[in-house]
Amino acid sequence: MPQTDATRTEAIVVGAGIAGAMTALELRRRGASVTLVDRWEPGHARASSSDYNRIIRAISGRDEFYTRWVRESRLRWMELEAETGQKLYYENGALILATQGHCDWEDATAATFDKVGVPYNRFAADDIAHHFPQFLVPDISYALYEPEAGMIMAHRAVITAVNLFKKLGGVVKRGRVTTDNEERLMLDGKPLQADLIVVSTGPWMAEMFPRTVAPISTIMGINVLYTSTPDGDDSFDHHRMPCWIDHGMGSFGLSSVEGSGVKAAVVIPNEPIDINNDERLIRRESLAKTRTYIRKRLPGLVGQKVVDSKFQQVIITPDTHFIVDWHPHHKNVLLAGGCSGHLFKHGPVFGDFAAGVALREYGTADRFTLTNRRKLSPKESPSGR
Repeated sequence: MPQTDATRTEAIVVGAGIAGAMTALELRRRGASVTLVDRWEPGHARASSSDYNRIIRAISGRDEFYTRWVRESRLRWMELEAETGQKLYYENGALILATQGHCDWEDATAATFDKVGVPYNRFAADDIAHHFPQFLVPDISYALYEPEAGMIMAHRAVITAVNLFKKLGGVVKRGRVTTDNEERLMLDGKPLQADLIVVSTGPWMAEMFPRTVAPISTIMGINVLYTSTPDGDDSFDHHRMPCWIDHGMGSFGLSSVEGSGVKAAVVIPNEPIDINNDERLIRRESLAKTRTYIRKRLPGLVGQKVVDSKFQQVIITPDTHFIVDWHPHHKNVLLAGGCSGHLFKHGPVFGDFAAGVALREYGTADRFTLTNRRKLSPKESPSGR
């Protein structure tokens, strides 16, 4: 059982993605003795927390909980930058395009921003040509622009968190954690034992816990392409172009940063993925879908070459809320992760919260329990889908 005195708690965190790394770091800050275990080197390309960058935005529909969490996470990402000297956050804003006739999520976001006090602008379609001429948007109703949003350098952030964890005395170990028929944890075939075990293995949580997590989760793949910016043109770079979400086209994207090219993903509908056996290669159909999207929305990139690609996976719960809850039969095992792909930006706050639950400082939130999960409408969902 976890002990109330963190200085005597022997903890193991399984999974060195952003959820596991941040939870391990926060447990270590609280004085626990922590070992972080992963099958591969932290930051490996098969992880859901890989890729160069991720959007951070407070836009969450009517959901004040996540809106406030992101606002706090933004500050903590900047604090982590200052503490480590690593560039982790680019504040270039986020533009949310509201499709005509399907603006419930965006309408709800504006009301939440007003209530919480998040700075934003509302632009008519005609205004976007003036503010952000990179976008062609004759079909939208309006757009919300959140200036205090941007992108987190994802791979660098994971490595930075793990390195800080080690600097503070944490131990990183390579090994494969599985479960037996009773969902008891095993490390390389031997029982895994500690006062506290936190499992943050992302999509692999469903495989590890077929009775507990698999029934409330779906694993989907996301194809991401990076397109070169035009010769001699900096209008698609982060200092001139925001990140964006375009639910009407099932897409999102990030401007070019540190020479990456423009990241564009057409993710709805998502694609199934076998996380253990599928190659992490972009599907040919995704190239065609992305180029069609670019022709419609980003005409200045038409004809530019794809310079990089990523094929990743996310674990999706019916309500798109995270999981932070104790295993029903193994009382020292906390499950922490599971979402709609929107966990990364919450990383610092998620890790702090999960560490507090793990050390019994407080209980988990109702939304994070393993029970009572249901599909939410786009108006209710924090992710808008």
